[in-house]
Amino acid sequence: MSKGNYRLRRLYGLVVSAVVVLVLVFTNESMWQPAVEQPQQPATPTGKAADLLATLPVKGRAPKTGYARTQFGDGWATVNGCDTRNIILNRDLKDPIVGENCKVLSGTLDDPYTGKKIVFTRGADTSDDVQIDHVVALSNAWQTGAQQLTTDRRVALANDPLELIAVDGSANQNKSDGDAATWLPPNKAFRCQYVARQIAVKAAYTLWVTQGEHDAMLRVLALCPGQELPSA
Repeated sequence: MSKGNYRLRRLYGLVVSAVVVLVLVFTNESMWQPAVEQPQQPATPTGKAADLLATLPVKGRAPKTGYARTQFGDGWATVNGCDTRNIILNRDLKDPIVGENCKVLSGTLDDPYTGKKIVFTRGADTSDDVQIDHVVALSNAWQTGAQQLTTDRRVALANDPLELIAVDGSANQNKSDGDAATWLPPNKAFRCQYVARQIAVKAAYTLWVTQGEHDAMLRVLALCPGQELPSA
């Protein structure tokens, strides 16, 4: 074999080898790429709170037309001489001191919304340190079915212990009339209980949830498998 032919065959062999290597590289490109981490799917919520949420109708928010606090009664109701605010304070404060007419004079609140400990003392400048929150804001209730309830049923809603919690006054003001889609307690450890209570109230008074509320509630409940429903 001449030197020329030998060189040509050797060059041909090198070209073929190079083509084979390139084919292997491109067909096995994934071997050379860093692994792409797949997004983690949120857990499917479980428990009675999630089960009850699945039964609530999902609708758009109704107009706020006609809403006023008086649609839910003129202030707190009175039962056996005790108004609802003091009943809830007596329930939620530790070591409450109660004076005449059921008025809670002092006590300590482990605030569920912020996680802070608040020393409560009744007074013109201190009573608002602890406020009673409607877990489902009344204007939210009005726009998600309460306007279809009777006046007596709305008054019952506004004074239902299931719907009421003693909380830090500033947190309550920050919440305003927000729903689960726009406001959740800063204390993340309480969010599951908070959402479960909203669900229980909405179910008890045949209220619906908006799509945003529903999705926000699901996201919270996904973090607390088996979440139970609260009792009053």
